[in-house]
Amino acid sequence: MESSSTPSSPFRVVVYCASSSYIDKRYTDAATRLGQLLAEKHITCITGAGKQGLMGAVNDAVLQHGGQAIGIIPRFMVDSGWCHSRLSELQVTETMHIRKSKMAGMSDAAIALPGGMGTLEELAELITWKQLGLYKNPIVILNIDGYYTPLLDFFEKMIREQFMPSLYRDLWFVAASPEEAVEVLQKIPAWDTSISKYPKKEL
Repeated sequence: MESSSTPSSPFRVVVYCASSSYIDKRYTDAATRLGQLLAEKHITCITGAGKQGLMGAVNDAVLQHGGQAIGIIPRFMVDSGWCHSRLSELQVTETMHIRKSKMAGMSDAAIALPGGMGTLEELAELITWKQLGLYKNPIVILNIDGYYTPLLDFFEKMIREQFMPSLYRDLWFVAASPEEAVEVLQKIPAWDTSISKYPKKEL
């Protein structure tokens, strides 16, 4: 994925997270804090344009604190009333696949808040793209209250059993708080695509 940003454009981070409204308040609080920090640091936030759950909380906080919130959403979700109504910019796609590609392609980094199957699928796909040399930007896993610890343990099992080289631990960075996640975003070096599984030019 080739970032569409230019040196004069703002730093942009795609945030993957839950759309469920039935999750514990500590996760919502973390999403709200992340949105606030992104706005304060003048980092543009890209999400799936949802108005509920952690996605809604992130978008609301970014906008409340004067930041830029870009939403990318497939048309069927707009038709279902799932879309946030006050985003700085909205892009409607025809398919989920196009949506995910645009979200990654516009980003200079990614943060995964806690989420369900959709968030897990997006995170795994982006890590895979980075492994293949198709995405080189930072990926931060925001491990609120150990939410992602079982997944990180599974990654370690992959490495121990040689399904993945140990150097691929550097494909992602684990942060314990929104503050840490935002702090490291622009400090993590770009991934060296020459050591990827199948080195090639970015798409």
